[in-house]
Amino acid sequence: MKPTGLPGGVTLRTPLPGDAEALCAAYVDNREHLAPWEPRRADGFFTVEGQAHRLAERLLEYEAGRLVPWLLIAGDGRVVGTITLSGITRGPFCSAYLGYWTAVDQQGRGLATAAVEAVCAAAADELGLHRIEASTLVDNVRSRRVLEKCGFRPIGLAPRYLHIDGAWRDHRLFQRILHNRPPTV
Repeated sequence: MKPTGLPGGVTLRTPLPGDAEALCAAYVDNREHLAPWEPRRADGFFTVEGQAHRLAERLLEYEAGRLVPWLLIAGDGRVVGTITLSGITRGPFCSAYLGYWTAVDQQGRGLATAAVEAVCAAAADELGLHRIEASTLVDNVRSRRVLEKCGFRPIGLAPRYLHIDGAWRDHRLFQRILHNRPPTV
């Protein structure tokens, strides 16, 4: 996937093995901000070694075609967010799941919206996916607005869908149809 320019001089690009330190710093800096929206993490997650291990696993999944990770890199080299297509399925389903976050100091600048739009374009044009699914906690209004601005439509409510911040939480489900071409063989 080629790097893409986003608002505020941020670049969207796939990660490299050497990004573990910057990823670690981003997660440490945003630990409190992300806690209500993510699974609880072991302390090892917030170390360079933990991020190096996680990054290596994600890059293997990327090479296998099951996941595409991106980093949002500020002009100063800081990681200010991540966005991922996971669970990539080919054949008649031709779909993936979307997950993303942006740093607390990047909120309200249109960065998440621009990143989601760029990933949707790559999913359609480079990956040939038909559909992307995303979910938000029922009270995550900001994330829901991002999805709606990017053309995602609600498809239902999933009770106790994901274990977030220490409990099974209800989520709203959304999807975006990217195109109506037949799946590639």
